Amino acid sequence: MSGGVDSAVAAARAVEAGHDVTGIHLALSRNPASYRSGARGCCTIEDSNDARRAADVIGIPFYVWDLSDRFHEDVVVDFMDEYAAGRTPNPCLRCNEKIKFAAVLDRALNLGFDAVATGHYAVLKDGPDGVELHRANDQAKDQSYVLGVLTQDQLKHSLFPLGDTPKPLVREEAARRGLLVADKPDSHDICFVADGDNAGWLKEKLGERQPNTGGSIVDESGVELGTHTGTVGFTIGQRKGLRIGVPAADGRPRFVLDIEPVSGTVTVGPKEHLAIDHISGIRPLWAGSAPTTLDGSVQLRAHGDEHRARITVSSSTNEPSVEIDLHDVAYGIAPGQAAVIYDGTRVVGSATIASTRRVSQ
Repeated sequence: MSGGVDSAVAAARAVEAGHDVTGIHLALSRNPASYRSGARGCCTIEDSNDARRAADVIGIPFYVWDLSDRFHEDVVVDFMDEYAAGRTPNPCLRCNEKIKFAAVLDRALNLGFDAVATGHYAVLKDGPDGVELHRANDQAKDQSYVLGVLTQDQLKHSLFPLGDTPKPLVREEAARRGLLVADKPDSHDICFVADGDNAGWLKEKLGERQPNTGGSIVDESGVELGTHTGTVGFTIGQRKGLRIGVPAADGRPRFVLDIEPVSGTVTVGPKEHLAIDHISGIRPLWAGSAPTTLDGSVQLRAHGDEHRARITVSSSTNEPSVEIDLHDVAYGIAPGQAAVIYDGTRVVGSATIASTRRVSQ
């Protein structure tokens, strides 16, 4: 129970379904104010109090589990390491993989519970090969992308009670149940970045570990257009905040095309030069049996478009990999992001993007 409306209603529905429910709030920082203040994330004292009040209304036991050390090592440090290496990670996927459906689920099973229920918007179905993870009925709130790291063993012990309900109806239900979080705003941004300034947070936390403390912003021919104070402040596809004093010859906006963390060079150019048609992925995770080839689709951002693709899985056992040929080009895709693979509405699995291939200009 994060302290938001979704997990509160999910807990209430689990009780109505006949389950013996215990509410758990995760303490992810020993000093919550150092990660997030206000109602924008899931790491605050206010959120813990909101979750406790919701549990009282529902009538279930409530506990706070301190997973701050594990969260720091598996999510926060990983986030810093990936940016320091010039990649763009998604900490929400890592949190689901390492915390909510690994550390929490493992502890729950050891304590005799059968499953972990959350307020994620996704649907579980029984399939011919086990439990299948599908997109939520409300496409605008679908969160199957951030659950694309779950394995079959984890899905067997998961419940997503909200997957068939549009978000406005969830809020109405919360109000009917007397839950004070009915109108609480949704959380946004990265929960452990206190003010939403990812670049500033990274520079402060990395300190001397930054790959560089400055460098050049250049065009594709290598002409310097400006300077910067650290590549951790950039990501592939970024348009705003480049602070380039020299306008493009055609007057069109420039986008970050490439980041070289060792030299500190950031290359910029027109949007069409961000177009990619192939992705190589590593560290695949499968929701069921791994396919050999699949004509399906991939989603490359939490709220991104779905791209038709042909997916080919390596048969190597030492370094399993995934090759994705896109039928619809994608823009601004960076190494470190996740490619979640779908067959219709069903999540097949996911892979971490290692490299991309630009469309020939």
